[in-house]
Amino acid sequence: MVPQPNTFALVAALAGFASASPVQQPKVGAFSLAQVANANFKPHGPSQLAKALLKYGAAMPDGLARNMADRDAARIAARSSGSALADPEQNDIQYLTPIQIGTPPQTLNVDVDSGSSDLWVFSSETPEDSVQGQALYDPSKSSTSEEVQGASWQISYGDQSSSGGVVYRDTVAVGNVSIKGQAVEVATTVSAQFTRDASNDGLLGLAFSSLNTVSPQQESTWFDNAAKVLDHPVWTADLKYHAAGTYDFGVIDKSKYAGKITYVNANSSDGFWMFDMSGYSVGNSTFKTAQFQGIADTGTTLALLPEQVVRDYYRSVRGAKLDYFQGGYVFPCGARPPNFVLGIGPTRLTIPGTYINYAPIDSFGRTCFGGIQSDDGIGFSIIGDVALKAAFVVFDATPDQPRLGWASKRL
Repeated sequence: MVPQPNTFALVAALAGFASASPVQQPKVGAFSLAQVANANFKPHGPSQLAKALLKYGAAMPDGLARNMADRDAARIAARSSGSALADPEQNDIQYLTPIQIGTPPQTLNVDVDSGSSDLWVFSSETPEDSVQGQALYDPSKSSTSEEVQGASWQISYGDQSSSGGVVYRDTVAVGNVSIKGQAVEVATTVSAQFTRDASNDGLLGLAFSSLNTVSPQQESTWFDNAAKVLDHPVWTADLKYHAAGTYDFGVIDKSKYAGKITYVNANSSDGFWMFDMSGYSVGNSTFKTAQFQGIADTGTTLALLPEQVVRDYYRSVRGAKLDYFQGGYVFPCGARPPNFVLGIGPTRLTIPGTYINYAPIDSFGRTCFGGIQSDDGIGFSIIGDVALKAAFVVFDATPDQPRLGWASKRL
């Protein structure tokens, strides 16, 4: 059992030089890291569904693929004419996390992603036509950067696109913990799904290091390196609806949850934070026992669940239908979706219906895209931000016994 001290932060006294492996740092205890709002983000449900499917190698349904192709064409036309693509007004918004790379530090806003294990960023080596306003890491301006000769990385997606590039070692600071010699994966090829978001400068992967894509030798994640200087090998996600959340490292802050934390074993054999779910219920209906597996993924916006579960849910939403062109379930924005209850071991996670009304798909705000969609083609469920915002979640990376903790909190 991990002790639960009060949150505190200390500045690390750092020593060493970029080398073949990260330099061991003095103990720094624990720290809290607040998210920042992505002011440029306009939520579009079909785009988030497409992104999740591609991330896990699943093919997009034909209608959704057409939708994404049409949006890309409209975006290119708007950019060439000097205008902007009209998106619906935002419901919930996206939040990013600032990190610093190099000496002197270069600040980039990244997506904290528990569904991947690569720290990759846009950089001065990213082709100009793949950069749409992102902040760039420039290794040549860092006195502590060192290219890892012969190393490369590549992440392939379900639409046959990929992101990849070369690898540097440099100092990476997240909150008050700096790791010298951390592998920083520099993008020389970027999938279009990432170029669309001008404020997102990269990903900070917090899954297990066995999922890292660097070759010929895998690299450790920032957290695996940082865990050596933290009080405990844990991090927590306290994500919020319509507000910036926090990630805490090395500590479990009792002020951020209510009651007890329920722990379930995490299966890390494939590098993910995989766990078993025990069933579900819709609104006030009877809980249905059902066994299925999923991963806790802070880098995915929606919750993707078994098709039967999704159908059961939308039967209770007035006017809901499966829309071919949108690739998922939509419903009138004026509808009031019921709460959805997910069984995780003996505990029940209640996702408010308001969270599941993700965002309009039209400029008039008449039709909304559901925050719960099918996991068809992926092979497991994805418990993304729509669900994670309803809980306080502990990612306990204790060696040989990783586990996930779930607790209720004030919403």
